[in-house]
Amino acid sequence: MDSDNSLVVYGAKRVIITITAVVCALLQIVDMTIVNIALPDMQGSMGASLSEITWVITAYAISNVIVMPMTSWLSQQFGRRNYFSASIILFTICSWLCGNASGITELIVFRFLQGIGGGALLVTAQTIITESYPIEKRATAQTIYVLGVIVGPTLGPPLGGYIVDNFSWPFIFYINIPIGIIATILTLQFVKSPHYAEKRKTRDVDWLGIALLIISVGFLQFILEKGQEEDWFNSALITSSAVISFFAFYFFIWREIVYPYPIVNLRVLRNKELSIGSILSFVLGFGLYGSTFIIPLYTQTIMGWTAFQAGMLMIPSTVFTAIMMPFVGKLMERGFPFGIMISTGMVIFFIYSVMAYKVLTPDTGSDAFFWILVIRGIGLGLLSIPVTTLALSTLKGVQIGEGAAISGMLRQLGGSFGVAIISTYITRDIAKYRNDLASHLAAGSTYTQNRIHMLTHGFQAKGMTPEVARNSALKLLDQLLTGQATIRSYMDVFFWIGMMFLICVPFVLVLVRNSKTKVDISQMLTE
Repeated sequence: MDSDNSLVVYGAKRVIITITAVVCALLQIVDMTIVNIALPDMQGSMGASLSEITWVITAYAISNVIVMPMTSWLSQQFGRRNYFSASIILFTICSWLCGNASGITELIVFRFLQGIGGGALLVTAQTIITESYPIEKRATAQTIYVLGVIVGPTLGPPLGGYIVDNFSWPFIFYINIPIGIIATILTLQFVKSPHYAEKRKTRDVDWLGIALLIISVGFLQFILEKGQEEDWFNSALITSSAVISFFAFYFFIWREIVYPYPIVNLRVLRNKELSIGSILSFVLGFGLYGSTFIIPLYTQTIMGWTAFQAGMLMIPSTVFTAIMMPFVGKLMERGFPFGIMISTGMVIFFIYSVMAYKVLTPDTGSDAFFWILVIRGIGLGLLSIPVTTLALSTLKGVQIGEGAAISGMLRQLGGSFGVAIISTYITRDIAKYRNDLASHLAAGSTYTQNRIHMLTHGFQAKGMTPEVARNSALKLLDQLLTGQATIRSYMDVFFWIGMMFLICVPFVLVLVRNSKTKVDISQMLTE
């Protein structure tokens, strides 16, 4: 392949390419979260069960994770510009089909196909942005890309809430159409394809590797999405899926190592920076998607907020992450050690988690969250840009796309693991705390009887009959018990997320202590 400098562009053309790539990455990420808000409306209009409607999310997530590691190979086979534009077109057409679906089966199928297009957008967008900038400006390029990655999960819930409240659920898909059309035109006009080596002949294509990848990653994502619903390994379905996924992964790794034309080039993981950056991407995905998941859940289930209000609460975090990005980008360009920035970001994220742990009560207002979320935004700014840049900092040419595909998949899987583990933990933690609290409220205790008596009199004062008032009092007491148990489980989640980041700090300081942007750049320029 030609030197990757041949792909560098300047001026207005680079601005257009950057905006196009970031918008496409945003489309993919926003579509992962925006649908969550509309699920009740979809379920009602289609007459679907809860388990059926959740497949709208699961199908998209599975196809996303399957396609991500294959994006580099597909770009080489069809040309990056052609593949990227085809992915946008597929994503846009399927958005229209999802909005017009007349049944739940149609919607699930179209969401799966939409995910195939969307899975390519995130990784390919990162590769396009990286290669459009000269080597000494790659920290800036990653800063711009990461802004889209961070904004996406925050933008989805309020945008989805606004659309559902003011229009109808199909419009969460329809808004993708004009953006997709414009992005396709700009991609065909401005994005360049690298001159790859000769495309593989049909007999050389790693068909077995493709099949093993689809089986292993697809079943793993299915387990993460459906594990809690099916009671994990108490379910024969989940257990058999885990066995299939494990062996498929084992033979996939073996195949990719020995086959001369692998679908995913695992050899690129010999690069130290990519290996470390990919592991940290997994951790970052766990913390980012996990904390983004838990705060709206708390505000909606405990505080009774709307999805739009819950989403808007996250805006301070996003704003301060954006404010940090130019500052962090300049530090990296001047050679400030990656390890110091990443470990500092992890410590700040730990502080944010402890503060969130301490502030949660049934009456906590939005004002109490403001500075906590500002700290979260600062921590993410110091974390996300160095991690993303580190992964690709010493790669060249075709390796950039291969590395972006692997680190992108691991960030996505980190988010899936985070949400799955947190969901399971909350469910079981609530049950444990509820039993503990209930043991202190024995039916015959004086405190319990006085509490029921007070509540009953309060309801009677509102005009209820004695029997209805007592039943209402018991129901309210039960709700208060569940609410307290839920809050304590949320507190535990914040504490353990914080501890996860704190435990990672010494490993980061040891493993990333020699990584500096200027050193990496000088090495690349002299090769």
